[in-house]
Amino acid sequence: MHPMHPMHRVAVLAVPAVKPFDLSMPSVLLGAADIGGHPGYEVTVCTAAPGALAASGGIDVVVRNGLEAVAAADTVIVPSTAARHDTEPAALDALREAAAAGKRIASICSGAFVLAQAGLLDGRAATTHWALADELRRAFPAVRVDADRLFVEDGPIVTGAGSAAGIDLCLHLINSDYGAAVANAAARAAVVTPVRHGGQAQFVQTPLPAATDSSLDAARTWALRHLDQPISLHDLAGHARVSVRTLTRRFTAETGVTPFQWLLQQRLLRARELLETTDLTVDLVARRSGLGSGESLRQHLNRQIGMSPAAYRGAFSHRKSVKAGRDHP
Repeated sequence: MHPMHPMHRVAVLAVPAVKPFDLSMPSVLLGAADIGGHPGYEVTVCTAAPGALAASGGIDVVVRNGLEAVAAADTVIVPSTAARHDTEPAALDALREAAAAGKRIASICSGAFVLAQAGLLDGRAATTHWALADELRRAFPAVRVDADRLFVEDGPIVTGAGSAAGIDLCLHLINSDYGAAVANAAARAAVVTPVRHGGQAQFVQTPLPAATDSSLDAARTWALRHLDQPISLHDLAGHARVSVRTLTRRFTAETGVTPFQWLLQQRLLRARELLETTDLTVDLVARRSGLGSGESLRQHLNRQIGMSPAAYRGAFSHRKSVKAGRDHP
């Protein structure tokens, strides 16, 4: 090993029940980091009670190393686990000791719950899989949960979002340790994108409100059919057969957002659908979704998910599998 680049020791702490995909991810990505013909990392998978571990996907996992690997590591990574609220005390103690020693500590997906149980996320910003974000907030109110990010770095603690975001996290660690060129080479070796634009907000499901017995349902249904047109509070109130004041009060109570916020959400959903399934220009997509101009769509989409319309279309277009590509204004 080159003297300027000492081997960086990484302990991957398995907390059963483990997800094999996440468990193996650091070894694959970090193992692809090459420094002048030498490996940049020595990765050791360990657990509190070595032996056969419970795992998902019908795969048996055997981990032979114990928690001494955590004490010897420079970086500790906790992959996802089903034990979101009852991690082994020995593993939590090992993490606390690692943090006290100044080691860098990272998590992938639900591994953030393990870090939170150890108290390592108190007062820090962190992320996890978007579907678990509310659970993390409720269970650990001292954690500042940011569900829109692929990974969050707050001092020596780095948390990653859903499983595949662990790839982004590992590449970020390589970039931090050895620079962009090494990280990009590792990404090419693993056949993954070096930098993914945007955050996990682009993957979050945003379902339409379920039908209820509310008189506002008629107004919402009408609005969804006329998103390409200007819609005022008076229009919505008229279709709901209530006053504007009553509409605003009840709409917020039923949906959690104001009528204008709800309309913007629906317009953005329509715009994303059109970007995915048609080859309409950005200006036409904006007009058909009621966002006015292409520039307005760019601003709103970038604010919501951190991507431009072109980047979003490039990442999520389904045009090869539909006939919508022949759509005309």
